[in-house]
Amino acid sequence: MAKMASSMRGLKMAAADGSFAVSETGGQALLVAIREMAKWVDDNLADLGTLAQQPALGTSHGAEAMKPYVQEVATDNEGFLTMLQQFRASLVDAEEGVLGAMDNYQSSELTIKGNFSA
Repeated sequence: MAKMASSMRGLKMAAADGSFAVSETGGQALLVAIREMAKWVDDNLADLGTLAQQPALGTSHGAEAMKPYVQEVATDNEGFLTMLQQFRASLVDAEEGVLGAMDNYQSSELTIKGNFSA
Protein backbone atom coordinates (compact mmCIF):
# COMPACT_ATOMS: atom_id res chain seq x y z
CA MET A 1 0.00 0.00 0.00
CA ALA A 2 2.90 2.32 0.63
CA LYS A 3 3.83 2.01 -3.04
CA MET A 4 0.30 2.93 -4.11
CA ALA A 5 0.23 5.97 -1.82
CA SER A 6 3.63 6.99 -3.15
CA SER A 7 2.40 6.56 -6.72
CA MET A 8 -0.64 8.74 -6.09
CA ARG A 9 1.56 11.43 -4.52
CA GLY A 10 3.83 11.11 -7.56
CA LEU A 11 0.86 11.58 -9.88
CA LYS A 12 -0.14 14.67 -7.96
CA MET A 13 3.42 16.04 -8.05
CA ALA A 14 3.80 15.28 -11.76
CA ALA A 15 0.64 17.23 -12.48
CA ALA A 16 1.80 20.07 -10.22
CA ASP A 17 5.10 20.41 -12.06
CA GLY A 18 3.43 20.16 -15.47
CA SER A 19 4.94 16.86 -16.55
CA PHE A 20 1.58 15.10 -16.75
CA ALA A 21 -1.47 16.17 -18.70
CA VAL A 22 -4.76 14.50 -19.54
CA SER A 23 -7.66 15.56 -21.75
CA GLU A 24 -11.06 16.49 -20.38
CA THR A 25 -12.57 13.22 -21.60
CA GLY A 26 -9.79 11.07 -20.17
CA GLY A 27 -9.69 13.05 -16.96
CA GLN A 28 -13.43 12.76 -16.42
CA ALA A 29 -13.24 8.99 -16.89
CA LEU A 30 -10.46 8.79 -14.32
CA LEU A 31 -12.34 11.02 -11.90
CA VAL A 32 -15.46 8.86 -12.17
CA ALA A 33 -13.42 5.76 -11.32
CA ILE A 34 -11.59 7.46 -8.44
CA ARG A 35 -14.81 8.88 -6.99
CA GLU A 36 -16.63 5.56 -7.28
CA MET A 37 -13.79 3.82 -5.43
CA ALA A 38 -13.84 6.52 -2.74
CA LYS A 39 -17.62 6.20 -2.39
CA TRP A 40 -17.35 2.42 -2.03
CA VAL A 41 -14.77 2.77 0.72
CA ASP A 42 -16.81 5.46 2.48
CA ASP A 43 -20.01 3.42 2.21
CA ASN A 44 -18.42 0.22 3.48
CA LEU A 45 -15.85 1.32 6.03
CA ALA A 46 -18.37 1.47 8.88
CA ASP A 47 -19.65 -2.04 8.15
CA LEU A 48 -16.13 -3.34 7.76
CA GLY A 49 -15.29 -1.76 11.11
CA THR A 50 -16.78 -4.83 12.73
CA LEU A 51 -13.57 -6.57 11.67
CA ALA A 52 -11.79 -4.46 14.29
CA GLN A 53 -13.78 -6.21 17.01
CA GLN A 54 -12.95 -9.61 18.38
CA PRO A 55 -15.21 -12.11 16.63
CA ALA A 56 -17.67 -14.23 18.57
CA LEU A 57 -16.04 -17.58 17.92
CA GLY A 58 -17.11 -19.27 21.10
CA THR A 59 -15.24 -20.19 24.25
CA SER A 60 -13.21 -23.22 23.20
CA HIS A 61 -9.45 -23.10 23.61
CA GLY A 62 -9.02 -22.79 19.82
CA ALA A 63 -11.59 -20.00 19.58
CA GLU A 64 -9.97 -18.08 22.42
CA ALA A 65 -6.58 -18.42 20.72
CA MET A 66 -7.94 -17.19 17.36
CA LYS A 67 -9.98 -14.17 18.55
CA PRO A 68 -7.11 -11.71 19.01
CA TYR A 69 -5.35 -12.97 15.88
CA VAL A 70 -8.39 -12.39 13.67
CA GLN A 71 -8.78 -8.89 15.09
CA GLU A 72 -5.08 -8.12 14.64
CA VAL A 73 -5.12 -9.20 10.98
CA ALA A 74 -7.71 -6.50 10.34
CA THR A 75 -6.16 -3.69 12.36
CA ASP A 76 -2.38 -3.97 12.64
CA ASN A 77 -0.02 -1.80 10.56
CA GLU A 78 -0.50 -4.06 7.56
CA GLY A 79 -4.09 -5.02 8.34
CA PHE A 80 -7.00 -4.85 5.95
CA LEU A 81 -8.68 -1.87 7.61
CA THR A 82 -5.40 0.02 7.91
CA MET A 83 -4.66 -0.55 4.22
CA LEU A 84 -8.20 0.40 3.23
CA GLN A 85 -7.90 3.71 5.09
CA GLN A 86 -4.54 4.41 3.43
CA PHE A 87 -6.04 3.54 0.06
CA ARG A 88 -8.86 6.01 0.69
CA ALA A 89 -6.37 8.74 1.56
CA SER A 90 -4.40 8.02 -1.63
CA LEU A 91 -7.55 8.57 -3.68
CA VAL A 92 -7.53 12.23 -2.58
CA ASP A 93 -4.04 12.63 -4.07
CA ALA A 94 -5.13 10.78 -7.21
CA GLU A 95 -8.12 13.08 -7.69
CA GLU A 96 -6.01 16.19 -7.15
CA GLY A 97 -3.43 14.84 -9.59
CA VAL A 98 -6.00 14.20 -12.30
CA LEU A 99 -7.54 17.65 -11.82
CA GLY A 100 -4.08 19.22 -12.08
CA ALA A 101 -3.32 17.16 -15.19
CA MET A 102 -6.56 18.32 -16.77
CA ASP A 103 -5.55 21.93 -16.07
CA ASN A 104 -2.16 21.21 -17.66
CA TYR A 105 -3.86 19.86 -20.77
CA GLN A 106 -6.07 22.95 -21.03
CA SER A 107 -3.05 25.25 -20.67
CA SER A 108 -1.14 23.29 -23.28
CA GLU A 109 -4.09 23.43 -25.66
CA LEU A 110 -4.41 27.19 -25.24
CA THR A 111 -0.69 27.67 -25.87
CA ILE A 112 -0.77 25.53 -29.00
CA LYS A 113 -3.96 27.19 -30.22
CA GLY A 114 -2.36 30.60 -29.70
CA ASN A 115 0.60 29.58 -31.88
CA PHE A 116 -1.70 28.82 -34.81
CA SER A 117 -4.08 31.75 -34.52
CA ALA A 118 -1.43 34.45 -34.85
